[in-house]
Amino acid sequence: MKNKLIWIAVALFVVGAGLGGAWLALQQPAPQHEMVRQTDPDGSVYYTCAMHPQVRRAEPGNCPVCGMKLVEREDQRPGAVAAGERDVLYWYDPMRPDVHFEAPGKSPFMDMELVPKYAGERGGTVVEIDPRMAQNLGVRTAPVTRGAFWRRVDATARLQEDEYSIQAITVRASGWIERLHVRAEGDRVARGQLVAEVYAPAIDTAQRELKLALELDDPGLIEAARARLVALGVDRAQIAALEGPGEAPRKVRIYAPRQGYVSALAVREGAAVQPDSTIMKIVSHDQIWAIAEVPEAQSSWLRIGRPIEVKVPALPGRSFEGTIDYLYPDLEQTTRTRRVRAVLDNPEELLHPGMYAQMTLYGGARRGVLLAPAEAVIRTGRRNVVIVAEGAGRFRPVEVEIGPEDDEHIVILAGLDEGQPVVTSGQFLIDSEASLLGAYARLDSDPPAGRMRQLGEEGHPAPYGSHSNRPAKRESQ
Repeated sequence: MKNKLIWIAVALFVVGAGLGGAWLALQQPAPQHEMVRQTDPDGSVYYTCAMHPQVRRAEPGNCPVCGMKLVEREDQRPGAVAAGERDVLYWYDPMRPDVHFEAPGKSPFMDMELVPKYAGERGGTVVEIDPRMAQNLGVRTAPVTRGAFWRRVDATARLQEDEYSIQAITVRASGWIERLHVRAEGDRVARGQLVAEVYAPAIDTAQRELKLALELDDPGLIEAARARLVALGVDRAQIAALEGPGEAPRKVRIYAPRQGYVSALAVREGAAVQPDSTIMKIVSHDQIWAIAEVPEAQSSWLRIGRPIEVKVPALPGRSFEGTIDYLYPDLEQTTRTRRVRAVLDNPEELLHPGMYAQMTLYGGARRGVLLAPAEAVIRTGRRNVVIVAEGAGRFRPVEVEIGPEDDEHIVILAGLDEGQPVVTSGQFLIDSEASLLGAYARLDSDPPAGRMRQLGEEGHPAPYGSHSNRPAKRESQ
């Protein structure tokens, strides 16, 4: 009984301590964090961050989360100044500023209230960042200049043999390869080198006919026998040797017509051959073709005779110069590239078919054009944009029309003026802020006014151009 009373007392003590702790916790104010809403200011006007609308301040300043400049907003809660006292252009969700609504209410995208956009409200397409914060973000600018732009395209190329130099060695009569003096593909041969000896009954008969015509001393028969041997592929040196003393040789010798390498060997010693069958192919490496794939958009100014430069990884520090020899008329459908051929002299035979190379193609200069740093242009797929620095921490996205480019500069056809500073580093952060503020939507056009939409079934206002409560489809930028 005594032990039972002790356990009951301990339990009552534990319960009392827990209730007391809970009561003390309720008396303490809830801790506040910089990233959540601070105490709302008295009155209807407050300052908030377009990227983090949960931040509300009584005084202007910078967002404690991202450092962006706070913007002025008007409280739409009960008791605040009515929105009708100022001309409201539209309402929008700060997280989807490109979709506009004509009535206040809950956002169909986020669980938050829509905020109004007032006529004459400062901002527009301008993004404001504290200069110190811009320096911390590493924002750098460079001016738009006017000068000469040298056309240049860098493309990957592959080396291959000069197809004009390929020669095939054939046999024009049925027979057999009695002796083959070239044993493998890739063997080097010299001009006039003996490569094969062939026995062909038809050629042997024609040789005997020439010998008989010489013995008869019949000019008509002699000329006919000579013509037959030429038609069978016997070279004139062997025909001249037949006209001398001695027996006609049983085998016909075949010599290399040029210096080069055996690129194909179709027979082996002892193999039978048919009329016009190819024994081997010989190709010269005195000249090499370089075939490059140039993007379709950069191929319009290419012309035959324009200079090119080729570098191969196997020969660092060496470059080979040439000219455009041929522009292929077809376009590769898969890669959307056009093939360009250049002929390179190869006296030292340092270049070999099958090598990969980097080809640089040069064109004429375009003078007096606007040039901007290539890294300043933001390509969104729908438009090309640069961020213009207007000073005092103000930046404005500008849509531009671009021309050709190289590793350092890009030609600006429209949208900028000479001397304007454009952002070259940190522009993507400013671009994100401009997107959140709806600057790109205002670049296109202002939304139509005066057309009110009814609230949807769930109490959400319908966006412009919509006849239902479904969110409007966002355009890609």
